[in-house]
Amino acid sequence: MSGTERDGTDIDPVTLEVVRNQLESVAEEMGQTLIRGAYSPNIKERRDCSTALFDADGRMVAQAEHIPVHLGAMPAAVEAVRERDPEPGDVFVLNDPFTGGTHLPDVTMVSTLAPNRSAADAKGDDIVGYAVSRAHHADVGGMTPGSMPAGAAEIYQEGLRLPPTRLVEGGEPREDVRSLVLANVRNPRERRADLRAQLAANERAAERLGALFAEHGRETVLEGFDAVIDYSRERLVDEIAELPDGTYEATDRLEGDGLTADDVRIAATVTIDGAEIAVDFTGTDDQLAGNLNAPLAVATSAVYFVVRCVTDPDIPPNHGCYEPVSVHAPEGTLLNPDPPAAVVGGNVETSQRVTDVVFTALAQAAPDRVPAQGQGTMNNLTIGARDGSFTYYETIGGGFGARPDRDGMDGVQVGMTNTLNTPVESIETEYPLRIDRYALRPDSGGEGRYRGGLGLERTVTVEQDATVSLLTERRRHAPAGVAGGEDGATGENLLDGESVPAKTTVDVEAGTTVTVRTPGGGGHGDPEKRDEDALEADRRAGKMADDEQQ
Repeated sequence: MSGTERDGTDIDPVTLEVVRNQLESVAEEMGQTLIRGAYSPNIKERRDCSTALFDADGRMVAQAEHIPVHLGAMPAAVEAVRERDPEPGDVFVLNDPFTGGTHLPDVTMVSTLAPNRSAADAKGDDIVGYAVSRAHHADVGGMTPGSMPAGAAEIYQEGLRLPPTRLVEGGEPREDVRSLVLANVRNPRERRADLRAQLAANERAAERLGALFAEHGRETVLEGFDAVIDYSRERLVDEIAELPDGTYEATDRLEGDGLTADDVRIAATVTIDGAEIAVDFTGTDDQLAGNLNAPLAVATSAVYFVVRCVTDPDIPPNHGCYEPVSVHAPEGTLLNPDPPAAVVGGNVETSQRVTDVVFTALAQAAPDRVPAQGQGTMNNLTIGARDGSFTYYETIGGGFGARPDRDGMDGVQVGMTNTLNTPVESIETEYPLRIDRYALRPDSGGEGRYRGGLGLERTVTVEQDATVSLLTERRRHAPAGVAGGEDGATGENLLDGESVPAKTTVDVEAGTTVTVRTPGGGGHGDPEKRDEDALEADRRAGKMADDEQQ
């Protein structure tokens, strides 16, 4: 019975709220299972992973609060799997950006869900949903350790490419597929453990969904799928309707594609019409020779994120939040490239700039809901040995843009990433690396009535010969302040104290130091107002003291 063919009475509000929270807890529990079971620090420490629950029609029902760029692009992965006639007991693995993936290091597992049915008895139409986990693996092969090369010109150079492939068929693991995957990656032992953790996460979803069926009844839970989606859609529609109708345009730029230093243009036209938002990226540059191309699912994910931020971030995130939003990008352009375009930087860096440009456009409609620009980059740092003995990957926080009513946050992840930092103790235990400095960058936030957040500085000494890859942005063009606020500081990358390009891959000798200085956030409002506010605060404090003495 598919999600669009059910019969039954409307679910009552109390039961809806109970079921909604329980479905979200399923996704959260999946995430905890993945994080606790993973072997690589990138997943178990940084939590560079995401989990979600989908219904039989491929609609997201609930997600854990993980990585925005992962989650908004997940529906494309489920749709790609559904096109391959999945059966109960099947688990698909994929990472192909042109068939449901984002970039190659993000490996996705999609499991069919048919609780309380045996794989031998269940039919294809007994699938009630899908459990999905996506995790950034520290290496998936390719021309450099870590699979994040700055100079890739085609996707074949970036690593092993997997279209949706059955890793488990009818409940039986396919060791031939697992062996094929592990034969094409560095450090297969670590990859094997992380794949097992993803599989365990999806299995936990099946267990928990079965428990919900036992508690509430199968039909009530399936009705809950529809109800939570309807609830989110109705709330988002109401929020969009409060924004002023109109067409709002903005442009921004990326600082080269890793092969040339030429700026790359991103253009967005945002149209608000009643309860709908349409975003058109016509006018964006054609796809690039380098790897900043972003699959359309990645650009769409960035748009979903911005719309949630500008409306009500507390609306339960699911398919209902996607229905009032449409996204278009012409084929063959930066945000909808044709294969075999290289894309590894598009997921991490171009997604950030899409976020910036859509925020800038929507600020014209809702200026009190949009902050100044944050650091606008993930500051991707990858260090690894070509023999596969280790691969370290990190995205480094920076300045959050000042908000209309308060300062920006210091040293945080901004935009499409939501990872933690890797603790110094973990880095120095797991890798031949030493952290020499990890600190906030003084005065890197833009001045304003409200100051932009501060960037970070991290210096790493590489203690054996290795390959260093950097994919970064905002090294030439600073995060912009708004309403009279000043720009944040640009970032900088250094090898042994010498500046290197924003996107670079280089082999280094033991003893080399790598320093990443991340951008600060832009300021908001006239800086002179900050002084006036401070004087007024002092005056009020003095008056209160006088009143207390009297």
